[in-house]
Amino acid sequence: MNIVGIIRRKRDGLALSPEEIRYLVQGVTTGQIPDYQTAAFCMAVYFQGMTVPETAELTLAMANSGETLDLSDIPGIKVDKHSTGGVADTTTLVLAPLVASAGVPVAKMSGRGLGHTGGTVDKLESIPGYRTELPPAEFKQIVQKVGISVIGQSKELAPADKVLYALRDVTATVESIPLIASSIMSKKIAAGADAIVLDVKVGKGAFMKDLETAVTLAQAMVQIGQAVSRKTVACLTDMNRPLGNAIGNSLEVIEAVTLLRGDGPQRLQEVCLTLGAQMLHLAQENLTVEDAHRVLQSKLDSGQALETFQHWISAHGGTPLVAEKPEEVLPLAPKYTVVAKERGYVTSLEPLKLGLIALELGAGRRRKGDSIDPGVGIQLKVTVGDQVEQGEELAAIYARSSQQAQWAAEQIQAAIQVGPAVPPPLPLIYRVLN
Repeated sequence: MNIVGIIRRKRDGLALSPEEIRYLVQGVTTGQIPDYQTAAFCMAVYFQGMTVPETAELTLAMANSGETLDLSDIPGIKVDKHSTGGVADTTTLVLAPLVASAGVPVAKMSGRGLGHTGGTVDKLESIPGYRTELPPAEFKQIVQKVGISVIGQSKELAPADKVLYALRDVTATVESIPLIASSIMSKKIAAGADAIVLDVKVGKGAFMKDLETAVTLAQAMVQIGQAVSRKTVACLTDMNRPLGNAIGNSLEVIEAVTLLRGDGPQRLQEVCLTLGAQMLHLAQENLTVEDAHRVLQSKLDSGQALETFQHWISAHGGTPLVAEKPEEVLPLAPKYTVVAKERGYVTSLEPLKLGLIALELGAGRRRKGDSIDPGVGIQLKVTVGDQVEQGEELAAIYARSSQQAQWAAEQIQAAIQVGPAVPPPLPLIYRVLN
């Protein structure tokens, strides 16, 4: 068996055997297969694709290429959630304690952001004292005691994926569905999940711009899950405008607390309830999705989800006051205001533009290793369909200088479009695949 033969077979559209795929992944992980040959393999897959069994085998091989987390000593079905990424997507901070409050253990590894704004780990690190790096024993102990723990992704988790991802990024093969699907699913499997709920974003602010491509990716990941004996559900959700109103790390924590108090953005709440109902159903199959939705709504209304959030943050060393007075304990930059220049209806909130503005303010990172300012960002005051008067506040900018704020205000004016007529509504949940 040799790598040239494997590349040739895939180049010619032939299916690789499990042994060939495992040989490839082992060579990629150890460095025995050089980058130029790995890149050639990625390009062959980009053009020829992979069958479902091939993709499943690649996923398992990547999951087993490094450390794997054994959660078997935690009682119950452990359900993980993954989002393909969007703007003002504060879902995990709400969803994790919400599901945990209903009795489903949440043991989650999350990543740092690259682009738009910070990842879940960056948002949690804006909370004073919160520890995102824990030894596995303490991680599992917190899950057993509190019902939830969220930490940073281990450097040794699926190392083969890190090599492949870096090469895909510089060889124009990022868009390959089998390589995207195996990358996502390998990390979820390595992190110990029994079942997986996927939030596949669709629209202007998402990686997948159109529904057809998003469905293809979602189906590929569901098929991988089924092939490796993990119950998997994919929800296709809208990202043609920001999901919530906050774009920035501290701001998104504040929004999560606000929602857990029962007063957050309706779109964000509905996506959290939709994903959470699927997670609860996978963990407790005797509960229908509809009943699970009602259970989670009751946990939100009763304050139990907020209480779980507070216990979770405290268990990680974070200040419990974040659940009571988040504006007072989280770092925030000086605030500036953007107002409407004309009367009319908000017809569009361009998510990608708004995300990139927040990035320029310092809320995200362009390269790994860049530092993030947790206190900067954008707080939207309007949503699509709202009627606004001239001079009415459209957004608040949190910036470190008036020059930054002035630049951001000009960019936000272009990203928030106001017109004479109410725009047609878009669906929030396009489809659920299982």
